[in-house]
Amino acid sequence: MKLKILLPCLLLLSVASLRTFGQSSRPDKLYSMSGIGFAFPMGQTSDYFKPKFSTTLGVNLGLGDGGLFLYPKVSLHAFSYNQIKPDAGYTYTLQDSRATTYLLNVALGYRKIVDKWAFYGFAGAGGGFILTPQAAVNASTLQVTMSNQSNSLGIAEGGGGIEYNIGGANLFAEVSYMYGFSKIQDRTFNTVPVTIGIKPNLSKLLRKR
Repeated sequence: MKLKILLPCLLLLSVASLRTFGQSSRPDKLYSMSGIGFAFPMGQTSDYFKPKFSTTLGVNLGLGDGGLFLYPKVSLHAFSYNQIKPDAGYTYTLQDSRATTYLLNVALGYRKIVDKWAFYGFAGAGGGFILTPQAAVNASTLQVTMSNQSNSLGIAEGGGGIEYNIGGANLFAEVSYMYGFSKIQDRTFNTVPVTIGIKPNLSKLLRKR
């Protein structure tokens, strides 16, 4: 459900930027981006989260004729969730359960291209939701009712990566640090996403004919 909200935001940002910067002559005007990896909880976050599988979707939009680019992306990180204390109104803690993030970050980055290689860094902010499970136990009927709690939070994220050109696309590896401005289980959320994937070069779509 949250993904249906975040993806249209990503598309709107892309369209607005394309209209503004679509006439640039640089060869890396537009990349789509998809990656997989893991988000490693840091500090007190590791008290209740453990890394599972993660996916990331985004775009790189070239700004002007230099190396600057706009970098909106959606992060869908999955974690193994071990509650430290029950949520308000609940009696039991859940262990070995699953939590998922739906986070949109919009960053400004800079890319340096050297032959077939490229190096980039970025920093930005955004927000979204982290869904954590809850379990209500009815002792008289011996039933367990599962539900999700939506934890909203703002985030700041900075990082960098390396790319290798394979023709019409770049293979990439990226590492970042993500800090949340809200708490889960009374502990600040922060994690280090590590992502590998591919960035198809869609710049030809923006060239004048």
